[in-house]
Amino acid sequence: MPIYTYMCKDCSERFELLVGMTSEKTEFECKKCGSKNIERTFEAFSVGKGGSGSSGPSCPTGTCPTCF
Repeated sequence: MPIYTYMCKDCSERFELLVGMTSEKTEFECKKCGSKNIERTFEAFSVGKGGSGSSGPSCPTGTCPTCF
């Protein structure tokens, strides 16, 4: 289930909701003031580099353009 960030248009509170994948439409409300006047926002996220946990380069020579 995805976690979405919402912002209340009445009190400007930002909060996160765990949203299930169901066929029924659920009305959400602000956790601070109870208003239903909220909208989902887009938040920045990062993607970590996967692997075996080593901190070295991903290629044997260390000369690939993707090595940092």
